[in-house]
Amino acid sequence: MNEEQFKENTKTAYLYEMYTKLEKDGEDIAVLEADPAMAEMVKTERANIDAQKEALISQMKEIIEAEKKEEEFPNEIILEVRAGAGGEEASLFAEELAHMYTRYAEIQGWRVSVVDESRSAVGGYKEAAFEIRGKDVYKKLRYETGVHRVQRVPSTEKMGRVHTSTASVAILPVRKKTNIYINPADLEMEFSRSGGAGGQNVNKVETAVRIIHVPTGIDVRSTAERSQLKNREKALSILTAKLQVLKDEQEAKKFSAERKDQIGTADRSEKIRTYNILQDRITDHRIRISWHNITKLLAGEIDPIISVFKDFDGQVVVGDEEGD
Repeated sequence: MNEEQFKENTKTAYLYEMYTKLEKDGEDIAVLEADPAMAEMVKTERANIDAQKEALISQMKEIIEAEKKEEEFPNEIILEVRAGAGGEEASLFAEELAHMYTRYAEIQGWRVSVVDESRSAVGGYKEAAFEIRGKDVYKKLRYETGVHRVQRVPSTEKMGRVHTSTASVAILPVRKKTNIYINPADLEMEFSRSGGAGGQNVNKVETAVRIIHVPTGIDVRSTAERSQLKNREKALSILTAKLQVLKDEQEAKKFSAERKDQIGTADRSEKIRTYNILQDRITDHRIRISWHNITKLLAGEIDPIISVFKDFDGQVVVGDEEGD
């Protein structure tokens, strides 16, 4: 039994106190063992104390194990969507992806809040970030990181030609415990007025925060909160998550030769999926499986896709890929 771990953990500290009290009770009745008349009572009481101690140990171990699982698959993520190649059409696709994921989150009963959004001239997303909290959110969405590609005829296309556009998605787990240290001297902070909805007060005060991590060049923004302090805290949280992902990517590359049969979960440059609107088909290029009824899927009903990745549990399955 790891007594120090149970004692220091806020979720098990109370149970550990109960455990130590039972131990003292056991020591107190030990003095009665010398009296033959008390032997049976002492035996019964000791058995009762031992049973309670075992139950407490089991309960504390379950709590610690649950925390370990939550640390591996946290119940909070930052979802980032960014327009790629394809001009304004790419920004419209980025917004469709953002809607697909946030709608799926709502269906799952998760909480969604906007962290930052930047609109294009046609109203799509140049980039956007959302905070999503809920049970198994990272576990279910962790394989969505990568480049998504759409093939369709844009509404502005007069010749009926098919255009290809891309948008990148990043799923950043927000962990409670991290070994990432950020030196304040490595940060550049900028403050500005938040744009968009939020009321007149939001636009009068410089509440929006942009943080640049100079050593890596990572740039994060938070504009949705009503105070500069909260936006700064949110931006730092996102920066920490990004630095953790960067570290994980670097670690993964060291073992890339051993992980050729694994689906990547952190490489944003990897083309993972194509949305072929004309053929009403979504194809995932890692597992070579396709789904139909794009309208329904883009409306957030992506359980058929999420479930497949849950079943494969990271293993690449070689099959027949429908189209490219």
